[in-house]
Amino acid sequence: MKTCDRSGGHNPLQGLRAAVTGGTSGLGVALVREFLNRGAQVAFVARRRDGIEQVVREYPRALGITGDVSKKEDIHPIAVQILGGLGGLDILVNNASDLGPVPLALLADTECKDFERALATNVLGPFRLTKALLGSLASSAREGLGAVVVNVSSDAAIHAYPQWGAYGASKAALHHLTQIWNEELKSAGVRLLSIDPGDMDTPLHAAAVPDRDRALLKRPEAAARELADVIAGSLPMRRSISPYAVREVCR
Repeated sequence: MKTCDRSGGHNPLQGLRAAVTGGTSGLGVALVREFLNRGAQVAFVARRRDGIEQVVREYPRALGITGDVSKKEDIHPIAVQILGGLGGLDILVNNASDLGPVPLALLADTECKDFERALATNVLGPFRLTKALLGSLASSAREGLGAVVVNVSSDAAIHAYPQWGAYGASKAALHHLTQIWNEELKSAGVRLLSIDPGDMDTPLHAAAVPDRDRALLKRPEAAARELADVIAGSLPMRRSISPYAVREVCR
């Protein structure tokens, strides 16, 4: 599944190892495609085996991992498969998200189980998975490859929208957690970024706002390019790769 660009042009993501959660639809699968196109090695995580198999058929160089980041017992197996399949990790994108109640509901009408599921997916999942992978990320930072964790956020993390309570509160917690962890890990060379990709034409958005005109929404592919550019800009400059090293990356 390894690839590389032999053109000699500067490509900050070339040969790096990236993992994406929620990788079978919307922004997640767009990121899988974007990272592969930029020469990265990619693992992606999703709950449904059939969705994973479909993505792998389209992108056979990607490593598909079945797991649910909202479940504590799934985190360690997910982390082991990411590190075993990629041989380490340089980039983690915590993209998997849950709206809470669907259709969206006022907080007073939100079932506790729906609120808990949003928190488990949007906050506890990224926290646990990042924690499980932090040793490998710190090692990449020490080696000069850089280490970046992106937590996909939303404007609902900043602004209070009626009926978006479970999602907004969980994304607000994720946003603040990201900022705190970034401050704590600066000295280790690990960057944590909270990025709002904007309103996109995705299944998640369609479930939340089914009547929205899709023509007005950003394409996930465009958001993936923007996010990849931000990640690339957050990585340290690497020295030119020797021909021998290129062969090693491309094997």
